[in-house]
Amino acid sequence: MEQTEFNAHNKKEFPPAHTTEHIINQAMIRLFGCERALEAHIERKKSKMDFALQNEPSMQQIQALEEEVNKVIRQNLPVTFEFTTQQEAKNKYNLKRLPENASENVRIVKIGDYDACLCIGSHVDNTSQIGTFKIVSSSFNEGVWRLRWKISEKTD
Repeated sequence: MEQTEFNAHNKKEFPPAHTTEHIINQAMIRLFGCERALEAHIERKKSKMDFALQNEPSMQQIQALEEEVNKVIRQNLPVTFEFTTQQEAKNKYNLKRLPENASENVRIVKIGDYDACLCIGSHVDNTSQIGTFKIVSSSFNEGVWRLRWKISEKTD
């Protein structure tokens, strides 16, 4: 059987935080009607993500985002992978972040029925392994909302 070729990954993510990044992106799409993050810097201790928004979110909207992300985490959703080609994926997924030299084969990461997107990073097996999501702070400047957050790791 032929081995499928994929791009090599150049980072070592902290799987609970990286999986949370996916959930935040989908929550932002659902709550704010925006696109996935413009940029993200995900770390074990603290992370940040930038979103293009027309207005700065209110405190109530920020609290609703935190509640939505934690609600999804508590649903114990499986994190699964599907493999396909760029050609097959282009009508279902946004491919604009793929590098020019990306392999023809791509991996779709699915978090239950909540989110699905192309990704080659490290993830947990189930959202129950994440812990608690907490928004640390945010700022808004020239149409970019920067969200700073962390997760409290599971201790069991």
